[in-house]
Amino acid sequence: MIFGLSYRSTQLATKISLGQKKGLNGAFTWKMLQDLKKTDKEIGSYATSLLLASDNYIEESIKAIKAGKIIAVPTDTLYGFACDACSSAAVERIYKVKGRKLTSPLAICVADVSDIPRFACVDGLPNSLLDSLLPGPVTVVLKRGDSSILEKTLNPGFDSIGVRVPDSNFIRSIARGSESALALTSANLSGQPSSVSPTDFEHLWHHCEYVFDGGLLKRGRAGSTLVDLTVPGSYKILRSGSALVETTAVLHSFGLDEAI
Repeated sequence: MIFGLSYRSTQLATKISLGQKKGLNGAFTWKMLQDLKKTDKEIGSYATSLLLASDNYIEESIKAIKAGKIIAVPTDTLYGFACDACSSAAVERIYKVKGRKLTSPLAICVADVSDIPRFACVDGLPNSLLDSLLPGPVTVVLKRGDSSILEKTLNPGFDSIGVRVPDSNFIRSIARGSESALALTSANLSGQPSSVSPTDFEHLWHHCEYVFDGGLLKRGRAGSTLVDLTVPGSYKILRSGSALVETTAVLHSFGLDEAI
């Protein structure tokens, strides 16, 4: 990966590098360089560095989150925009980037299941239920409760919060290092298809401090399965997502009934 170039330019620059190794003549390489410049000119002001989603960039990501910046990251389902859920300014910025109505709540991402009680109420849930669902492609909706340390400005008017622990070490490491929860939403304009590749939202890269490449995500565009667990003893599927069968099987194994 060649950093500091747009995604399309990175691909072309890689070809140039390979061509030089194979001993291609200077005229051919010069033409490719001109194509590279043309590509960046066509992309315009939103050309942003694309970085590999690896441990090498976790510290930079944590600093960006703590500074109130937005980053774009792969999860176990879709690419998402993430920021500090306890920063009202950062959360407001995500709403503006997506063109999302303030009445549409954001979910949060935490590093581990053990972190969830800091942000949401787990009282009344069967023991080990959350550990059986998470980490994984599931968003659990829980009551916030009075002890939640989330900013009151996050999802005003809602007494519940969607919580994710993705099966992705990269984003979980960032959440862990930030010592907070990450506000997390799909990396796309509201109403547009979700992103399974960085190129799907390339027109939004310039809003992000960093954009991380985790390759093409294989689960499709359905996103996480969204399940409401706010009523003790029952569950309600709010979005089928990509793990409906597995999720309902776990819920039934703990004796939860589907709410009608």
